[in-house]
Amino acid sequence: MASKTPKNIAIILDGNRRFAKKIGLRPWKGHEYGIKRLHNLIDWCLKLGIKELTLYSFSTENFKRTKKEKDFLFGLFKREFRRMKEEEGALNKDVRINVIGNVGMFPDDIKNAMLEVVEKTKSHKGLVVNFALGYGGRQEITDAVKKIAKDVQKGRIMPERINEGLIAQNLYLKNEPDLIIRPGGEIRTSNFLTWQSAYSEWFFTKKLWPEFTKEDLIGCIKEFNNRERRFGK
Repeated sequence: MASKTPKNIAIILDGNRRFAKKIGLRPWKGHEYGIKRLHNLIDWCLKLGIKELTLYSFSTENFKRTKKEKDFLFGLFKREFRRMKEEEGALNKDVRINVIGNVGMFPDDIKNAMLEVVEKTKSHKGLVVNFALGYGGRQEITDAVKKIAKDVQKGRIMPERINEGLIAQNLYLKNEPDLIIRPGGEIRTSNFLTWQSAYSEWFFTKKLWPEFTKEDLIGCIKEFNNRERRFGK
């Protein structure tokens, strides 16, 4: 890969339900196919030398879905996080797992399963995988502002010290992705990494997430390498 190969990639995991309908299954069954593709993705990123991967897995708005679908998804989340904790899986490759978002919105058993994996892998030095769960970009900024406001109220910082750097330090995700990919054919950002994506390169593909391949990922990286990133200059 060229020197411009992105080290930090984010992906919106979109299209699971439409994929299920496409192959004649109940909509929520598509999430199982999405998780299988996620296992592949982690292996691809390890082989390609990606350093950080952020995955839009469940938004704050997704809590409005039907109880049947949420129960199915929550069961998958609990199973996968327990698998990551108890089995070899990705963890034997020194992958570090983070969860960004309001995990308090999830049932306690799922929240605890998430936090246990985060704790178990916190010293790992390989690929960082951030699962955005209970996540919303505007809520992330709102929470950062609230934290800063409390510090101002307590006299820990002066208002004139508030700048972009201070806000960034108080976000769920501190780093900014070079490349953001959205499969599924939709052309919108959907409240994902609202602050961090200011200068990211966006790629929108028509393939649904369970159909996304290693070749598609490499194609996005090649196109990324051909773009000139000006950062407003």
